[in-house]
Amino acid sequence: MPKVRRTRLTDAGIARLRPREREYTLWDSRVAGLGVRVRPGGGKSYVFIHTSEGRTRRVSLGPTASKTTDAARRECLLRSTETTTTSKPETKPGVPLFADFVAGQWHTARFEHYKPWTRRGARHVLATQLLPGFGRTRLDRITRAQVEHWFDGYSQTAPGGANAAFSVLRRILNFAIVCGHMKANPCHGIRLNRRTPLTRFLSLDEIRRLNRALDAASRRGPSRRMQADIIRLLLLTGSRKSEVVTLRWSEVQNGVLMLGDSKTGPRTVHLNPQAREVLDRQPRGESPFVFPGRGNPDRPCSGNLRLWKTLRIDAGIEDVRLHDLRHTFASHAVMNGIPVPVVSRLLGHSSVQMTLRYAHIGDQNIRAAAERIGEAMDQLMTG
Repeated sequence: MPKVRRTRLTDAGIARLRPREREYTLWDSRVAGLGVRVRPGGGKSYVFIHTSEGRTRRVSLGPTASKTTDAARRECLLRSTETTTTSKPETKPGVPLFADFVAGQWHTARFEHYKPWTRRGARHVLATQLLPGFGRTRLDRITRAQVEHWFDGYSQTAPGGANAAFSVLRRILNFAIVCGHMKANPCHGIRLNRRTPLTRFLSLDEIRRLNRALDAASRRGPSRRMQADIIRLLLLTGSRKSEVVTLRWSEVQNGVLMLGDSKTGPRTVHLNPQAREVLDRQPRGESPFVFPGRGNPDRPCSGNLRLWKTLRIDAGIEDVRLHDLRHTFASHAVMNGIPVPVVSRLLGHSSVQMTLRYAHIGDQNIRAAAERIGEAMDQLMTG
């Protein structure tokens, strides 16, 4: 039997296909069963071969001029998902629904052993994405086509969130294999969305403009003053937003923050005089939190720093994210001669490699370094 030729179908590639004496079909390498049929008269149409109720069917998806290749792929994935959910293939007795497995075996064996930080993220992903998408499906009926359809849809609006949710799904299904409910993980082979390189940090002039905007905001009422001080601490300490927003007075000890829990576990944040000054001016009430919630002081503030949007406009840094303040702290530390391993400790990273993603050097600093090296070499060469 001749080997079926597969290639990655593209709109441009399909436009270049030429008719032959006999009809032929070119199959897609990304979505199994999707092909482009080319007739001798020059007509081109999408076709899809799939199995439904034990029978293999060949379906026409219309002429190639009526839709893009990506639209045809999405239609194939949708048809595969519908076939999976409406047909009733044989399943092993006792195979649980995804929702039941998550609430039972996986919760006991895996979820309860996660760190609080990881549990919060997994709980959010389950409630908003995974349970609505897979909750009523038996584990051994979850197909790659179904996962791809869900992942592609979520990636359209939140590629980073889709990556995070996909990682949780993959771990859950890996454990389902260990428990004997599945033979293979349908997540295998699906590529994550590319991450945007972390290259943005504030220049010295941008930091000065942000500082002036923070000073102005602090004079506009208690709520804005508190938000401004949270943002100052992020810039002065390189901490994560969650670490500052949920900071407790019991964690502020003798010029350091003894954080009981962070993304990488308990850690110590050493405070510079400017950061200590920000903490010293916070009012100490009955709340255990340094930045308490307005309506309920027994809880931390929401962390929804609406002031940041206004500050970015006032300071002329609209493209800067709040997390870029952490990049700024790391980058300026490196540019001021602090060794990367020390910066790694300051940021609470588990490895120096992670710190290298945050510590960038600006073009201006590189040019200045090149000029200094050039002057030194010139003096050596000329005596």
